[in-house]
Amino acid sequence: MIRAKATVQVVQTQPNYARRLAKMQSAIFPTLTDDEVLSELQYLRHIELFPEGQLTALALIHDKWLVVGSTSSFLTTWVYATQDHSFLDVIGGGWFTHHNPKGEWIYGGDLSVHPDFHGMGIGSALYEARGAVARKLNLKGEIAGGLIPGYHRYRDQMSIETYVKKVEAGEVFDPTLSVQVKNGFHVRRVLYNYITDPRADNCAAQIVRPNPHYREEKVSIRA
Repeated sequence: MIRAKATVQVVQTQPNYARRLAKMQSAIFPTLTDDEVLSELQYLRHIELFPEGQLTALALIHDKWLVVGSTSSFLTTWVYATQDHSFLDVIGGGWFTHHNPKGEWIYGGDLSVHPDFHGMGIGSALYEARGAVARKLNLKGEIAGGLIPGYHRYRDQMSIETYVKKVEAGEVFDPTLSVQVKNGFHVRRVLYNYITDPRADNCAAQIVRPNPHYREEKVSIRA
């Protein structure tokens, strides 16, 4: 496991990264089913649909740039993204078929860092880069379903709703949700039967990060 600081850059995902990104999925998300992890062809499709929302983290290790993480996203509306849904439903079976070019929100279908590169600030770099996309495109913000893998340690002590509130308040640490809160996300609610993750009883936290620089577009009406 690599713990030393490394030079990291986030770039727009290129087609030649797709195979490596797909191979990393099972190591990053060991509890997910085969249809919940992304394939090489799905990564390529995401690039076609919404290239600006597909970002890859590269780390300079021993004079070589390595693909170590990524985020895949699509555009959506608030009404669609906040209704009850499962992970597979919202990501269109991995193909992002619900991408809405006129959507005002980014839906984070995936943000992942290979476990060998945890602790290097890569996740935060990806969140910052995705936030920059929201600002550049003048979107209202980002929505996602965040895993809560630390809940299994507290299952006998509190409900999942209480756990999520304590994590958001900084009273309990969760390996994923705490990082998201640190990066400016707030929890909207618990998503039940969202994803295959026995550690959290298949639940996730619906997280939102508004874009503070969003500008309401004025529509001029001519007589």
